[in-house]
Amino acid sequence: MLYRKFIVRKYERALLYKDGDFYAFLAPGVYRYLSLTCSFELERYDITKPEFSHRLGDFLIESEPALVSREFDVIETGAEEVALVYINDQLETVLGPAVRRMYFKGFVKLKVERYDLSVGLALENRVARQLVSGADGRVKAVAKNAVVGRFVPEGHAGLLYVDGEIAATLGAGLHAYFNVDRMVSIDLIDMRVRSLEVQGQEILTRDKVALRINLSATYQFEDAALALRKLKDPMDHLYKEIQFGLRAAVGTRTLDALLEDKTAIDEQVAKSLGSRFSDVGISVKSVGVKDIILPGDMKELLAKVVEADKMAQANVIRRREETNATRSLLNTAKVMENNSVALRLKELETLERVTEKVGSLSVYGGLDAVMDGLVRLKK
Repeated sequence: MLYRKFIVRKYERALLYKDGDFYAFLAPGVYRYLSLTCSFELERYDITKPEFSHRLGDFLIESEPALVSREFDVIETGAEEVALVYINDQLETVLGPAVRRMYFKGFVKLKVERYDLSVGLALENRVARQLVSGADGRVKAVAKNAVVGRFVPEGHAGLLYVDGEIAATLGAGLHAYFNVDRMVSIDLIDMRVRSLEVQGQEILTRDKVALRINLSATYQFEDAALALRKLKDPMDHLYKEIQFGLRAAVGTRTLDALLEDKTAIDEQVAKSLGSRFSDVGISVKSVGVKDIILPGDMKELLAKVVEADKMAQANVIRRREETNATRSLLNTAKVMENNSVALRLKELETLERVTEKVGSLSVYGGLDAVMDGLVRLKK
């Protein structure tokens, strides 16, 4: 009754309190304390869970250095330092700057990797592959709030932002950075040639005809970092500049000029875009008008104009052919007038054509009578 007995097992360590105050650190064993005039309490810890997180941790480090050195591994990080803590070669946690942790010695293998943030935020590829997985850069739970990762595929670039500023352009591959005491993010930019459709633009020509034009453009980021520094939204800016260039090209031309040479619009718009976007890291590869859509009444009128034009062309061709035929007949007549053999050949040709359509033919007076009687040319 006068003594208080405590048993500390082999997988345990304990803190002994006397009248509520820290009294001793107990290793495995059996302990008896006289409790006639005071009270004792025991606080047990399972050292198979190695981290010692206690309100008296800092007190023990400062007042009991020998005890702490014997029983604990203490990890402390500097103001610009991050530590990766491995237990039995498995990442346990990521410690940010100015952090202190205590771990029981004995049952586990403890390893610490330290990184100086003042030198750089990047993790080496070996560590990045341990912490980041998947194309979307999923970070393992133990490092979720301390690491940012992203996989950059071929044909893309990653823009690394640190505290809101573009710090670097990342090539293809896996990238991971510490995200402690800073705001770090990675945006993915497609560096391949892409297309932009500008649909249904209502524009007046110089002769006040309302047209609806569909246009397609292709572009490519040459310097993604420069483009994002100069432009808040590069795609929106490109879309609007295409609209402005299209209006300028169409508004200075008549409908007839546009229909005769649509490529002039392409060339003017491409020229205006190329000069503006080359300075902001975007290359406009091509611009092409896909459709020019006329109003309904203008379609009917234009169809009539085209029909009348084609009819006029047909009449000209018909008259030309008639003139050529008449001239040919006149030339033939002149030849036959001065050449009896040619005249006779023409008579025979005419006779052949006549007899082709005759079912039966009765001849009186011989073949000479037939030829002389059927074909007679007035002298």
